Amino acid sequence: MEAKDRCDITISIDCDGQDDINAMDAMIDAYLEGCEIVYGVRSRRDTDTWFKRVTAESFYKLLHVMGVETVFNHADYRLMSSRVLQEFANFKEVNIFLRGMVPLVGFKSTSVYYERNERIAGESHYPLKKMLALAFDGITSLSVRPIQMITTLGFAIAFLSFVGILWAIISAFQGHTVAGWASTTCLVCFMGGIQLVSIGVIGEYVGKIYFEVKQRPRYIISERTENIIKHVDNERKIK
Repeated sequence: MEAKDRCDITISIDCDGQDDINAMDAMIDAYLEGCEIVYGVRSRRDTDTWFKRVTAESFYKLLHVMGVETVFNHADYRLMSSRVLQEFANFKEVNIFLRGMVPLVGFKSTSVYYERNERIAGESHYPLKKMLALAFDGITSLSVRPIQMITTLGFAIAFLSFVGILWAIISAFQGHTVAGWASTTCLVCFMGGIQLVSIGVIGEYVGKIYFEVKQRPRYIISERTENIIKHVDNERKIK
């Protein structure tokens, strides 16, 4: 963001030396062909341990399930034009999850694939705990689907509670229950379902408030046709 007013493009890259700098040439070629965003994507994860590979791929799949738009196996190696950065500056939120926020900006984009090398020096500062925290930040910053899942779960339990109530009443009439069991079961099932539905409804309102507070731009204009229309009108007047 510091360079958005002084350059045509920026390329971000991790400082651990694993990302292939030769991929920048392909990124610039894609930019010259009209792409405003070019994602550097790992073609494979052979250099990772089995645990790292499984958890990383599960991370991207989980984000997809939760409704977060990301590029699979893309971290923070990307090219962004100054136009994209200017629009990205309109996102005023504090909790920034770049892997999911950059696709929100829009504009024409593509991916460049490369093989990631072994780490030159040092050790990874992203253990499982930080990976889980990153996933949590990504989901909560860009999606309210967990709240919707709670609402769905509430309605499902409420329906099962209604079935349980009918079953408890029928069992009571048939004399297959202990005194007080039917009424207790009915109350527990009914209140449990109602509480989850209520929490889900409240959560829907909280989710809307959450997105309103972020004050994200409603739309982004990529190209204006005003000048083109004026040019056509001038040509008609000349003729």
